[in-house]
Amino acid sequence: MSQKEENFHHIDDTDSGIFRELGEGISTRIFPGQQAMISVVRVAPNAKGAIHSHEQEQWGYLISGSAIRIQDGEEIEVGPGDFWCSPGHVEHGIIGGPEGAVILDVFAPPRPEYLKAGKGFGV
Repeated sequence: MSQKEENFHHIDDTDSGIFRELGEGISTRIFPGQQAMISVVRVAPNAKGAIHSHEQEQWGYLISGSAIRIQDGEEIEVGPGDFWCSPGHVEHGIIGGPEGAVILDVFAPPRPEYLKAGKGFGV
């Protein structure tokens, strides 16, 4: 496998990465590394993600659309360019805005349950 095939990706390539259906209307493509993992999350309009937590730190960056980020019980409206940190073990979730959202999540360290295709948040 060449460096390009193994280490270079495009955000709109929906055939690359590890696919997970996180919930109704929420899916992701996951790209694991040795110390961190990237997840390109697509949220349908008004889709609601389950409130959950995990031990890994998670950073999110809203690329397009809008959403309500729920974190530690607080609802925060987010739009393009907004980014946030969810410390490990803090409960969080997402609700897609009227046009949906595309979010880039970064996990450190990688989440073991995200190393394979499947359904759910893996909690």
